[in-house]
Amino acid sequence: MIPRFWKALGGGVVLSFLFFLLVSFGLFGDLPDIKELENPSSALSSEIYSEDGEVLGKYFMENRTNVRHEEIAQSVYDCLIATEDIRFEKHSGIDVRGTARALAMLGKDGGASTISQQLAKNLFSIYEKPKTKLGRVMQKCKEWIIAIRLERRYTKDEIITMYLNTVPFSGVSFGIEAASKEFFNKKPKDLKLEESAVLIGMLKANSAFNPKLNPDRSMKRRNIVLQQMKKYDKITEEEFLKLKETPIKLDYISAEGDGEALYFRDQLAEYLKDWCKDNGYNLYRSGLKIYTTINSKMQHNAEMAVKKHMKEMQKVFNQGWGKQDPWRTLNWQVIPDFIENAIKRTDRYKELQEKFGPDQKRILAELKKPVKMTVFSWNGERDTFMSPYDSMKYIKKLLHAGFVAVEPETGFIKAWVGGINHKYFKFDHVNKYSRRQVGSTFKPLVYATAMDINKIPPCQKFPREPVTFKIPGGTWTPRNDNGSGGEWTMAKGLALSDNYITAQVMKTLGDEGPQMVVKFAERVGIEKNRILPVPSICLGAVELSPYEMASAYTAFVNKGLWVEPTFITRIEDKKGNILAEFQATRHDQVLSEEKAYLMFKMLTGVVDFGTAGGLKGKYGLSGAYGGKTGTTQGSADGWFVGVTKNLVCATWVGADDPSVRIRNGWYGQGAMMALPIYGMFMQDCMKIKSLGLSTDWPDAPIRVSDILNACNEDGDNTNNGGEIDVSGLGD
Repeated sequence: MIPRFWKALGGGVVLSFLFFLLVSFGLFGDLPDIKELENPSSALSSEIYSEDGEVLGKYFMENRTNVRHEEIAQSVYDCLIATEDIRFEKHSGIDVRGTARALAMLGKDGGASTISQQLAKNLFSIYEKPKTKLGRVMQKCKEWIIAIRLERRYTKDEIITMYLNTVPFSGVSFGIEAASKEFFNKKPKDLKLEESAVLIGMLKANSAFNPKLNPDRSMKRRNIVLQQMKKYDKITEEEFLKLKETPIKLDYISAEGDGEALYFRDQLAEYLKDWCKDNGYNLYRSGLKIYTTINSKMQHNAEMAVKKHMKEMQKVFNQGWGKQDPWRTLNWQVIPDFIENAIKRTDRYKELQEKFGPDQKRILAELKKPVKMTVFSWNGERDTFMSPYDSMKYIKKLLHAGFVAVEPETGFIKAWVGGINHKYFKFDHVNKYSRRQVGSTFKPLVYATAMDINKIPPCQKFPREPVTFKIPGGTWTPRNDNGSGGEWTMAKGLALSDNYITAQVMKTLGDEGPQMVVKFAERVGIEKNRILPVPSICLGAVELSPYEMASAYTAFVNKGLWVEPTFITRIEDKKGNILAEFQATRHDQVLSEEKAYLMFKMLTGVVDFGTAGGLKGKYGLSGAYGGKTGTTQGSADGWFVGVTKNLVCATWVGADDPSVRIRNGWYGQGAMMALPIYGMFMQDCMKIKSLGLSTDWPDAPIRVSDILNACNEDGDNTNNGGEIDVSGLGD
C-alpha cells in the first residue's frame, strides 16, 4: 500500500515537472523572449491606424508616465508589500509558503500571487480568461515561469517599480504617476501615508474602491491597508488609530487623452469592447492593431476647422447676449431657475444633499462659494476661483459642434469630430445618441420621397401659399419666413428652403405622406420607429445626429445606393495575423440612379443660388458642390450637410441645452453657424491632391438631360408648369 502511494506521488511529481518544463518551452503557447522582457510595454499596446498608415493613438496605458524607483514615496512600497506580498524581498518570484497555504485552504486564504506574478500578468500574461481547467493550470504555470524570469533579469526595486508603473488604478489611469495626479493632484513622491493606502487599496477592485465613485468603501479598504501596515510593524498602534479616522481628501483631476481623433477613439473603443469580449481579447492589453477608415489629413483639417470657427462663433454668441442670460423660451423669455435645475443633476449637488438634507438654502450657499478650478477657454486653460454655481453658468453658455465626413460609395468614415475639447467635454455630438432637431436639412428626404413615389420632377411648380394638414385633435399650418405669393418649382423651393413649397410637396403624398417619408428615412439608415409619422416632419421637426444625416445623404451622390457607414476595416494581433475584417453590412438601392442624380442636382442649387450661396466664393471652391442648410426655432441649432461626388459631410453647431439660443438672427442661421466648418474643411482638403477628392459632375444618366434642359439656371420651369414625365426614370 505504502510503496504504491509513494510511486503515485513520485509519478505525479515527475509528470508535474515534465508539464511545467513543456510549458516553459512554449509547447502550450508562446512565452515572452528576452527582448520582450526588456521592453514589455510595446507588446501590450493596441494601436489605432488611419487609412493612410498614421498611428491615431493607442489603447493601453495612455494615461501613464513611467517613474523611477526614487520618485515614489516609501509609503507606497510599504503599503503594497504589506497588503499584497509581505515576503516579496525573500522569494524568487513564487511564494512557496503562500501557494501551499492557498492550496490547503482551497484558495480561501488568499490567491498567493506575488508582486512578481502580478507584474507578469500586467505585462504579458494571458489576460483572456481560460475556459477550461487545463487552460487555467497552463495560465498559472506561464505566470510562474514569467515571474521567475523577471526575478532573474531585474532587481527587486526594478520589479516593484515596474509593477507600480503598469498596474491599473482606474478605468483610464494606469501606473502610480497617473493615479497620484488623478486623485490627489500630486507627484508619487509627495503622497502622504494615508493617500498611499487609498491608492494601494484600489488595486483589489479599481471601481469598487475608487474614492471618487465610492468614498465610503474606499475609506474602509484604506483602513484595511493601514491595518496590514500595523500588523507588520510599519506603523504604530497610535499612528493607525489616528490615520483610520482621517477623512479622504481628494484633489481630483479628471484624466484625459491626447492627440487628435479623441472622440472617434472613444467611439471605436465602445464598439471594440463587444468584439474583444466575444473573441477573448483585452483592448488595453492584448497588443492589437486596429485599422480604421479615418484619414489622418482629413481628420486634422476637420479638427482645425471646428476649432477656428467655434472660437469666432463663441465671440459672436457672447457679444450678442452680453451679460444677459441666453436660456430662453421660444418667445425669448428667460427660463426661470434654469441654472438651479441644471446644477441639481450634478454629483456635487447630490453630495451636498446627502450632507445637508432638504436644506436648499444651505446647499445653494455652498454652491456659491468660490473654489480653485481650471476651466476651458478658447485662449487656453484658465486657472481661476469660481463657484460651482457660476461654473455651471459658464459651461451652459458655451457652444459646441459635431462634424463627420463619409465616403458615400464605401460608407467609410473619413473624419469625426465630436466636440470642441475632449478633455473638458466628453459628450460626443456626432454619434447616433447625440440627436438634435435637424430643421431644413431633413427637407431633401421629403423631396426624394415625392420624386420616388409621385414621380414629381424638380421643375414641377407649386403655389407659395399656406397648406393645412389634419392632425389628431385639430389642424396644423406651417409658417414661412420667405413670405408668400407666386409659384416656385420644387428645385427652387429646396434651394431657398421655402416652407410653403415643402409643405405643398408633402401634401402631394396624401394622408399617408408622413408614413412614406418615415419609410424612406428608415431605408437611408434612420433607426426604425425613431421618427413619428406626423406632417411637421416635412419642416424638420425631427431629432437626429450628424452621423445619421451624413448617412442619409450618401444615397443622393452614390447613384441611389445607400451604404451603412463604417469606421473599421480590420484587426490584427501583435504579430500581424489578421483576426477580423470588416465591411459595410447593410446597403439598399433606395432611389434609381436617375432620381438620385436629380436630387444631387437640386442640392447643388442650394449652393449655387440658394441659402448656401456664399460657400464657393468665401472659401475659394469650385465645381459641383451641393448641400442643405438647417436652422431650428429660436436659432438653437445650426446645420449644414455638404455633398460632392465622393464625400458627404454633416455639421451641427449649438449649445448643449437647446434652450440656449443665438441672439443675432444673422449668425443664428445654419449658413453662418455650421456651414463655415464645412467650407474651411473642404478648402484645406482640396489642396491635398493625394486625398483624391473630386468636385466634377458625375455623368448624367440617360434621359435625365431632357428634364434638366426644361429648367432655367435659377430653377424656374420653362414650360409654364407643364408636367415633365419622370415615370420612366427607374423605380
